[in-house]
Amino acid sequence: MRSLHSALLAAQKSPTAKPYVRVEVVEKIGAAARFYWSRLYTGEEPDCHNDATMPGDGSLVRIRGGGGIYRQRTPDPGPGSDFSQWYYWGYTGSDVAICSQGAEVLAFWIQSSGWLRRRESSTYGETWEDPIQMNYIGTSHSEYRVAACFNPSSEGDAVVLYSNGTSLYRRRRINGIWEAAAAWTNSLGSITGIAVTHQGDWNVVVTGVDPAGSAGIWTCVLGDGYTMPDDTWSTLNEITIASADSDIEFRAPSLEMPDVFRTFFIEQYNGTEAYSRPYWSHSLPNADFISNLWREPVPLNPCPERSEGCLHGVALTCHPSQGEGYAWLCAPYGVWRAPVSPAWVDVTDDIIEMRSEIHPCSGRLELSLRNDDGRFNSIASPSAEGYAPIKLSSKLNLYLGYRTTEGAKSSLAPAFWIDGWEYVTKGGRSEFILYARDGWSLLERWRARRQFTWNLSAEGGDSNIFQLLRFLFARAGLEFSSFSYSNAIFQYPAFTIHPGESGATAVRRLLDMVPDVIMFVTDTAYLINPLSSDTTSYSYGPSAEGDHRIIEGSYRQNAQFPNRAQVYGHDLMTEDWNWDEIEEVHDRLSQVRDINLDTTEKAHQRGQAILREAEMESLSGHILVPMNCGQDLYDAIGISSPQAGLDASKRRVLALNHTWAPSTAKYTLKLSLGAP
Repeated sequence: MRSLHSALLAAQKSPTAKPYVRVEVVEKIGAAARFYWSRLYTGEEPDCHNDATMPGDGSLVRIRGGGGIYRQRTPDPGPGSDFSQWYYWGYTGSDVAICSQGAEVLAFWIQSSGWLRRRESSTYGETWEDPIQMNYIGTSHSEYRVAACFNPSSEGDAVVLYSNGTSLYRRRRINGIWEAAAAWTNSLGSITGIAVTHQGDWNVVVTGVDPAGSAGIWTCVLGDGYTMPDDTWSTLNEITIASADSDIEFRAPSLEMPDVFRTFFIEQYNGTEAYSRPYWSHSLPNADFISNLWREPVPLNPCPERSEGCLHGVALTCHPSQGEGYAWLCAPYGVWRAPVSPAWVDVTDDIIEMRSEIHPCSGRLELSLRNDDGRFNSIASPSAEGYAPIKLSSKLNLYLGYRTTEGAKSSLAPAFWIDGWEYVTKGGRSEFILYARDGWSLLERWRARRQFTWNLSAEGGDSNIFQLLRFLFARAGLEFSSFSYSNAIFQYPAFTIHPGESGATAVRRLLDMVPDVIMFVTDTAYLINPLSSDTTSYSYGPSAEGDHRIIEGSYRQNAQFPNRAQVYGHDLMTEDWNWDEIEEVHDRLSQVRDINLDTTEKAHQRGQAILREAEMESLSGHILVPMNCGQDLYDAIGISSPQAGLDASKRRVLALNHTWAPSTAKYTLKLSLGAP
């Protein structure tokens, strides 16, 4: 159960307490802000290598190729700024990179002669020193790549990464001195793009082709003492990959952290109806880069007027003050920006009625709002004013509370995301009804684009069940953590997600292997191992703690099915029983076959999980009570009902129905019950 303020706890047990319900709509899909890009510039520049940065004064400094090396500085970028003026530097070459810290700006490019060159500015990119030769790479420069960034928490430490098309090299500037070049310790068949940003470590995105010929996008870390030791490389972790015969290439990544890690890259298809299109993805708010937890990449159409597509990518940058202002997306021929902080609107004063249902693998909310003056009629247009955040898939924050002696107090319920809406007119009234679903719906809508396989070997598997669950929730843009867990969650199974399979289906298949369950707190999914020994978090009916009234109740006993479990693993078989049930109703058998189970301990864990789920369902019924603002799914609760012979009897919450109807003064919670 969620922790509640003492005044709120007292109020929800009082028969005279006044309800307080608050609802906000926030432009978030999953756990991260939804960026809406508005275009500020459309030009005729060629599609070519490009990069962008924002020094400490908030200017936008860009660099591009296209017949030579060009640079641009826009002092106060915004609507009406002139993004068309480029200064020609000469030095024909291939890839370019630019980065900044405070007033210092570093620009890099790979010259056609095969040299990596650098220019420096100490005036926010307004004036520049003469070019400096850094490293000779070679003569076949068309596939040479370069990326650079500063360490924002240091005094001028920086790194430049460059590739000759087959290997990647780093040069760091530490305490003002550029170290000698050193090759990384990873291996790819070819490298088509590099991006880097610093947050704890030097965090890197690489595009290319693996030794087996499959094009892909990978992340890795060059350690700076945060998650990896200083100047050591982590292994490569895949964001996405294409089969070797798919005619797909990936290139031109960009990486920045305006709020979370966000990356853009180009997917190029060379078959029939060929295209070259930007895609984007983001990490999760509380995830370190090295954990490689990314939302499923999404296509972007920033420049529909360019029929030839976008081969050389877009550059992402933002103001050095993380989380403030705008994120900027740049190509030679275009400039876009998006607010970093998600827009939101409070619709509390418009609520007519609210109903929500939360079940083990689904949840939904229906919110009726007054629309007598047509305030919600134009939510999809620029004239929507404050209601603009009301969009499909925007997040609904529901706060349940009461007006207490210490003011209005509330608790944030699990989040919902808008699934649709409806305008209803009847009896002279006009209502706007929002329909929303919980995080399970985001999992349901994620479909595997290809087959994902985790293998099992004598040394163990690729990922344990916890890690597989975390991967799946990240793919849908959701955080994943745990309140408690069983030992079974750390098994390493052979597991396959089939093309077209939903994330929800894959998660349920994994949960079938363990006794653990999942509940949501706001937009984070938490793992719980519900034990019969769990202490109760709250009591209903007459008790020493005060009476939280039960309006109605039903309490049912069912025969347990199954009460006997046979588990067949790899060259083994185990049995688990509920003997008390077998003596009364005889055996009701469940049989499971899973070659992942290679020890009797694992097999017994599976059998006990099957019987534990059946045990929880052997009791059922419900209670209807005045709203408890902090009750959660799977909480253990105590129920006292002299009429039903219950005295602090323990039950498990298996579903919740919240209702608020001010017109009828109905503010209730219906709890579906199971065995503890």
